[in-house]
Amino acid sequence: MGKPFDAGDKVLLIDPRARRYLVTLKGAGRFDTHAGSIEHDLVIGSQPGTTVYSTSGRPFIALRPTLADFVLKMPRGAQVVYPKDIGAILVGADIHPGARVLEAGTGSGSLTLALVRAVGDHGLVISYERREDFAERARANVSSFLGGVPAQLELREGDVTDGVPETGIDRVVLDLPEPWRVVPVATRALAPGGIFCSYVPSVVQVSQVTDALRAARFIDVQTSETLVRTWHVEGPSVRPDHRMVAHTGFVTTARFLGPGE
Repeated sequence: MGKPFDAGDKVLLIDPRARRYLVTLKGAGRFDTHAGSIEHDLVIGSQPGTTVYSTSGRPFIALRPTLADFVLKMPRGAQVVYPKDIGAILVGADIHPGARVLEAGTGSGSLTLALVRAVGDHGLVISYERREDFAERARANVSSFLGGVPAQLELREGDVTDGVPETGIDRVVLDLPEPWRVVPVATRALAPGGIFCSYVPSVVQVSQVTDALRAARFIDVQTSETLVRTWHVEGPSVRPDHRMVAHTGFVTTARFLGPGE
């Protein structure tokens, strides 16, 4: 049997129309909806998967939120990296347990959270954010989802283009408007064979970072985008949903050969 919900936990409430609500539980708390109120004490002490009822009798299923649920609902300063692109970044940059990752452009912390989970307890994520307000929001979001800032994450305020002290980094992951400005920093920080990964919204940015990478002893430069189309499946009615998540950003990856002569 799984761990029951406790005060301070986050719960995802799903109504019969598949609408989703993210709630932080507290004793004697109450969540108000268009379909009546739900007392937090109905959820506290119950198991994930339990059905609770609002004051109007509307059923809600209580589940623990996934990282994707949290990313889509969490407070944000900067625009978040969406789950479909997070997946492409984690695979394209080959983020693995034990990896040492340099991230820049912490933003609201969505990608940071995924990187921390991917590197595991024995890895390290060093994340730079230039704007103080974004850095504070990211720290709050990380703490909210993980219960604090874990030991394998270092959150730093500063401009990564000013340089970093680390060397022997396995991966550089960027969510910045001008990632080509970080290429010189990456050549000093990355270990030979390390991977550079940038996430940008426009083809002009892709072109500029690709040129910078090819001029700086990076090979295997590849760019992709991920388009997601969900489907409506109900009995014999099977069709694409009317809306889809189309273009959000381009993921560019490259491998570093190491310092040359």
